Amino acid sequence: MASSLTCTGVIWALLSLLSAAASCVGFFMPYWLLGTQMDKPVSFGTFRRCSYPVRDEERQITVMLEQCGRYASFNGIPSLQWRICTVVTGVGCGLLLLVALTALMGCCISDLISRTIGRVAGGIQFVGGLLIGSGCALYPLGWDSEEVRQTCNNSSDQFKLGTCQIGWAYYCTGAGAAAAMLICTWLSCFAGKKQKHYPY
Repeated sequence: MASSLTCTGVIWALLSLLSAAASCVGFFMPYWLLGTQMDKPVSFGTFRRCSYPVRDEERQITVMLEQCGRYASFNGIPSLQWRICTVVTGVGCGLLLLVALTALMGCCISDLISRTIGRVAGGIQFVGGLLIGSGCALYPLGWDSEEVRQTCNNSSDQFKLGTCQIGWAYYCTGAGAAAAMLICTWLSCFAGKKQKHYPY
């Protein structure tokens, strides 16, 4: 099986897959922000939430439903900043996945990735990482929404956590983006083999 990647290119392909996987898993999981409400653990992602209050009509009280789910609609996401974060981070994750899968195919298919294609792929990874990083930077702007304030003991505000804390998924998403921007973009410059020049 012929490869179009150099040894550095194979490392780039594997790191690209790992950084894309870290960013995508972190983006999908609703553990970006952790807090409590009614003595139950609550967590938020950009478009998902775990544990939310519902009205129990039989007992006429509000209880916490301990399960995870997406918001019912895009407009149901608690703040505009989180909606923008969802779109920007999702597009960034898509770009990282596209490059990672292309790089993995380059391990098996000859003449798929040249030096120029590798550098273009690195540029796409940089843009993807930048989008995800922008999404991570936007996320704290939504901490002043009513849902988050209820979870953080009514003491959260933009860039102020109150009693909440940042969860592992936020760090996982950011780490994947940083690896894509810094390491994978650099390795992509040396990933493809030089094109052979045929005499005809």
